Amino acid sequence: MLTESLFFSAVLFTIGVVGVLTRRNAIIIFMCVELMLNAVNLTFVAFAQVYGVAGQVFVFFVMTVAAAEAAVGLAIIIALFRHRQTVNLSNINLLKG
Repeated sequence: MLTESLFFSAVLFTIGVVGVLTRRNAIIIFMCVELMLNAVNLTFVAFAQVYGVAGQVFVFFVMTVAAAEAAVGLAIIIALFRHRQTVNLSNINLLKG
C-alpha cells in the first residue's frame, strides 16, 4: 500500500512540475502548484500510516497554507486580469512600466 501511494504521489507531483514549467496561463500554473501540494499531502498521509500520526498533523498545516495561498493567489490573478485583461504570463510585464 505504501509503494502504490508513493508512486501515485510522485506521478501527481511530476504532472504539477511539468505544468508549472510548460504553461503560461496563470490559472493553470496556480492549479499545478495546488496539485503539487496535494501530492505532498498524499505522501505525508502514506508515511503516517506506517510511522505514526505526525504526518497527518503536517497535512493540516499544508492544507491551511494552501487555503491561504488560494485566497491570495486568486486575488492577485483577478487584479492582474482587471489591469491587463489577460492571465497569460508572457503578456504581463509589470516591472517595465
